Amino acid sequence: MQRTRPPVKQQHLSREFVITGNVAALGPARDAIMDFVRQHCTGEQQEIDVMVAVQEALANAILHGCRNDAAKLVHCTVEISPSAIEFTIRDPGPGFDSGGVTDAIEDGTNLTQHGRGICLIRGVMDELTYRHNGAELYMKKEIVGKSE
Repeated sequence: MQRTRPPVKQQHLSREFVITGNVAALGPARDAIMDFVRQHCTGEQQEIDVMVAVQEALANAILHGCRNDAAKLVHCTVEISPSAIEFTIRDPGPGFDSGGVTDAIEDGTNLTQHGRGICLIRGVMDELTYRHNGAELYMKKEIVGKSE
């Protein structure tokens, strides 16, 4: 039986996480972010969706934006309101052509070397936008009215 829990009632909350730009920092950063947002998810499935999106977004920022360089930093801002959890993840890289990102082909399979993480994020988040030539990602998960 899948558990469902109501989102915690709160005012707007905001927190910034600064992450070292190497792969070793990925797991601890994801866990710290999830510790902050977990209680605001409406259920286990939504929590998993958010965790997958955060993992993929941080991995892209670390691997592509920072080039796995511990001297570089990734900034992740999390905003929690009664209706949504919003993430802005910014890396110091030059960005990329977000218009050229490969979408999954019709059967849902992406056979390219890049873009699978972006396809995953699109599949689990309610909104995904790139800013600053792709060096900043905004993603949103709605939490009001969701039943997971």
